[in-house]
Amino acid sequence: MFTASTEKPLVVDEIIKGYIKYINSFNEYTKRAPIYFRERDWDGVQLNQRQRLRLYKDCVNEVVKICKVSFGEFLNDRQYWLSVKQFFSESINERNDKELAESFYNSVIRKSVAKLSIDEELMFVLEGYDSCEIHPQENLFYNYPSTWGVQRIIRKILEDFDFNAPYYQKEKDVQFLVRSIREVILTRYKVDKSTTTQVLKQVFYRNKAAYLIGRTFLGGKWMPFIIPFMHGPNGIFVDTLIFDPNLMSATFSYTRSYFMVETEIPSQIVAFLNSVITHKKVYELYNAIGFNKHGKTEFYRDFLSHQSTSDDQYVLAPGIKGMVMTVFTLPSYNIVFKMIKDSFDPPKNMTRQEVKDKYRLVSLHDRVGRMADTHEFEYFKLPLNRVHPDLLRELKNTVNSLIEIKDDTLILKHLYTERRLTPLNMYLEECSLDDAKIAVEEYGNAILQLAKANIFPGDMMTKNFGVTRQKRVIFYDYDEIEFLTQMNFREKPKPKTFEEIYAASPWYEIAKNDVFPEDFRRFMIGRADVKAYFLEFHKDLFDPDHWRSIQKRIENGEFMHTFPYPDYMRFRPHEPV
Repeated sequence: MFTASTEKPLVVDEIIKGYIKYINSFNEYTKRAPIYFRERDWDGVQLNQRQRLRLYKDCVNEVVKICKVSFGEFLNDRQYWLSVKQFFSESINERNDKELAESFYNSVIRKSVAKLSIDEELMFVLEGYDSCEIHPQENLFYNYPSTWGVQRIIRKILEDFDFNAPYYQKEKDVQFLVRSIREVILTRYKVDKSTTTQVLKQVFYRNKAAYLIGRTFLGGKWMPFIIPFMHGPNGIFVDTLIFDPNLMSATFSYTRSYFMVETEIPSQIVAFLNSVITHKKVYELYNAIGFNKHGKTEFYRDFLSHQSTSDDQYVLAPGIKGMVMTVFTLPSYNIVFKMIKDSFDPPKNMTRQEVKDKYRLVSLHDRVGRMADTHEFEYFKLPLNRVHPDLLRELKNTVNSLIEIKDDTLILKHLYTERRLTPLNMYLEECSLDDAKIAVEEYGNAILQLAKANIFPGDMMTKNFGVTRQKRVIFYDYDEIEFLTQMNFREKPKPKTFEEIYAASPWYEIAKNDVFPEDFRRFMIGRADVKAYFLEFHKDLFDPDHWRSIQKRIENGEFMHTFPYPDYMRFRPHEPV
């Protein structure tokens, strides 16, 4: 039994050492991003991203191991952890990233103490980014006064961000940007002496692109913008200029990989992003800059806040019930909760661990704007009186091993949270013909863009895809995904005999990884007035040669970039990257 003491428990130093190791390594990986961009080392980009994603778990596990070996006798002592939390909080109070350190501490205690439900006294639950010191922003930006004029401002921006590599057509880039500003902004707003432009000094790197984030004070308000740069075989070039808030939001989407951006004071960067990309919540922005574990903490805070100010009940999510997951939602909250069933309906024959492995694969992979990010929770608590009786019955029938009722609380031992989307099959039942055409185009685009990222969705039924508020189609059912390069795309053998023609089952051998694209026609789109349009628009989907050509490009080492904005916006749509 631990006896309260004025001396700092030794485990505090171990947690702090572990956190410092994590954040220093995180920053080292992040600092490599501009080097890979400068050298066009796209293999290095992908490896660096995966290594940084694995880092947090490795550092936490290392500290947990030390805790169990050296301090095991105290780990289940509540008083001990109360003391640890107090001394830990005092030790990190002067840090510029203390909110991240608090989340690291939360991860350590959760992994160290068996079956620990979230405990607001032992863990940092409600502290959060709002409690961080507000830091001055003067040194965060390059400032460009309106008296310089548009041409000079653009030239100075390109001078300030030269990426230490040759530009392709710098003068052309200047004119592209100037023309866009004049056409989109200066036709609607008049420049005056209060007008100024600010661009964050930190560059946001992701895949083959580098993004500048800025804002211009014009018309009495701040107008944000993003300038994406590419580094093609011919040199650095500006790809487009983004003013549209929806496209800015999509660039920071939960369906895309995290940015590599140097952040001395993470809350400062998040506060700025929060002011210019207003569609995004704080937890989404922490996710977007790579601090997804703290993003999980911020999500939980947002969830608790919403739960405390709402009174609707948790219910089964609308749509066709899955064979692998039980999915429920709180109608007033834009999130679904997904739990792996105790047993799977045929023909599913995988294990719970295999499903977890698929979700982990997605968390480490480039999501190319087509797969939803998730957060994984253990011992998640819900007030029992908020759980609809039909949902409770379904949970007992399908995930009984993962639930526990304790007094007035429902404890969920393992679940994933994910953004709630409108299932594509339901959307197609209700939308107009024009919207249906857009949706089926998006559906095929999602499958093909995932393929170019070496992901084969497996089960491509429309019920496994969702539609966002921007009418973008996203894949969200991961239990059958595989690497594209591991699949064998085949033409269906032609029957030659009467027996083969009328055989009740295939008369030819089919391996587990065999795929017959021509069969996709039968199940992909059921809506009659749009099916022919889809089959013609995405005819490549049904051609084994097209799938094999994508495989060959991947096997030859090609890294295919997916843009977070439409091709028609690109200044040079045919420029190789």
